[in-house]
Amino acid sequence: MCDTCGCNITPGNKDTESGKAAVEVLHSLLHENDHQAAHNRQHFDQHQTLAINLMSSPGSGKTTLLEYTLDKLGDELNIAVIEGDLETENDANRIRDKGAPAVQITTGSACHLDAHMVHDGLHQLDLKGVDILFIENVGNLVCPASFDLGHHKNVTLLSSTEGDDKPSKYPVMFRAADLLLITKADLLAVLDDFDTDKATENFRQLAKQDPVITVSSKKDSGMDEWINWLKSSLVEYREDLADGKTQQPAIQPDGVAMHAHTHDHDHHHHHDHGHSHGHSHRHSHTHSHES
Repeated sequence: MCDTCGCNITPGNKDTESGKAAVEVLHSLLHENDHQAAHNRQHFDQHQTLAINLMSSPGSGKTTLLEYTLDKLGDELNIAVIEGDLETENDANRIRDKGAPAVQITTGSACHLDAHMVHDGLHQLDLKGVDILFIENVGNLVCPASFDLGHHKNVTLLSSTEGDDKPSKYPVMFRAADLLLITKADLLAVLDDFDTDKATENFRQLAKQDPVITVSSKKDSGMDEWINWLKSSLVEYREDLADGKTQQPAIQPDGVAMHAHTHDHDHHHHHDHGHSHGHSHRHSHTHSHES
């Protein structure tokens, strides 16, 4: 369990003194995260780079989806990727093999990326000319949905091997989605316990009217619709920028409650981007907060 997202706060300890202290620290961390996220988003907007957060459980096909996307759009759009995993550079290497720049963030024991990790990763990426930045979050159906990374869109993947009830069982993640991708559609012919209509219905029961696309990266099924969604999202994003607006990720009601603060804060921070790139992306999340 990680100490920065609340997954260590359980019904058994939430009313104890230690539980209350953990909640206070969590609120402080989320506040700091949101401030950093706003800075990241400003950085993306300055480069007119659409940032998309990919969320799912492990093994749902996020990296395979990105490989296909690079094959289809690599000659038309400039794409970069930030990869989040507990260990290894396996996924980043797969992206680099496709000719796209990729930064690997290894989180150690943290079960999600946060805005500070993404900020550090950006020091190794030149966003000049980058049209779309994908942030492939750590495989986890809970914690990534509660953290704003400075991105503009959330895409949640649901694999056909996972069960069509996942939107009902993990509502926070699916409420945050601007697009639901049902992946590994090529396996539906041999699976008798996944119904795409039921999965969509469960998604809709969360009051979600966002698009649902069933895809198979391996069989090139539904992928044109995915590519068209990316292109239209980029056009819409840049039109908003031209109108002086930016886009923010969908924040589910649970996330709003977690991010609520009881008082206002004034911030005057200076961010220096001039330091060297040769640093590790491993983060220790043990913070001390003085009141």
